[in-house]
Amino acid sequence: MAAVGTTQEQVPVRVFGGPTALFEYGGLRFLTDPTFDAPGDYRREGRRILTKTAPSSGGPADLGRVDVVLLSHDEHPDNLDDSGRALLADVPLTLTTPGGERRLGGGAKGLADWEPVELDRPGGGTVTVTGVPAVHGPGAREEVEPITGQVVGFVLTGEGLPTVYVSGDNASLDVVKEIAGRFGPVDTAVLFAGAPRFPALFDGAPIVLDSVQAAEAAALLGARRVVPVHYDGWAHFTEGRDDLVAAFAAAGLAGHLDLGDPGALG
Repeated sequence: MAAVGTTQEQVPVRVFGGPTALFEYGGLRFLTDPTFDAPGDYRREGRRILTKTAPSSGGPADLGRVDVVLLSHDEHPDNLDDSGRALLADVPLTLTTPGGERRLGGGAKGLADWEPVELDRPGGGTVTVTGVPAVHGPGAREEVEPITGQVVGFVLTGEGLPTVYVSGDNASLDVVKEIAGRFGPVDTAVLFAGAPRFPALFDGAPIVLDSVQAAEAAALLGARRVVPVHYDGWAHFTEGRDDLVAAFAAAGLAGHLDLGDPGALG
């Protein structure tokens, strides 16, 4: 893992592929969008909708304790697959969209825009997780959500702790600008990227940040470190690791890009 300042010790991150990452913050362990199924097709009404092309770098048995799942949305299998759904039953709290709370039940809690929730830290104190906007496609939110659904991002803060932003499936730099205005500069940004595209949606425009946009988001946030996720392992992701490295280098931000550590947080 590339070190940027002292963030390596403050927020260790393990990436598993796709949108899934595990990190420790304030003594609590957070997992983003759990996807651990084997490669294969996902079908709806007999029609193939998504294809997972590569296995995760680990499975649920490799996670250890998980205190909170940060689930950007529950409606797409590349953000919550079958094994991820099964895992939620063993996690005390899943933070997600208001609609996701209704669909998932159990330990799920939906967060509206800018809604905070306080979590007790081991040994005292709290971590605040604030739900922040995300738009899963190009254009105005009210036009995008009826097509791709509601998504939530997260900002984590706490006394004496760095600020962490988890974008979820967001394609809007205007949203990033608004989040930066409230919470920036951000120490660690877990940015969903990969420029996923579908010819039938939005004229094939990306429905999550592309690599150049991810670099622009990093600049807007003033992020000291960016851990990208959601760019490998699925057929609809059109930009990968090399595109991210090139985009951050072109933006003069190569030293801020951290491709994560598949062996961290055992």
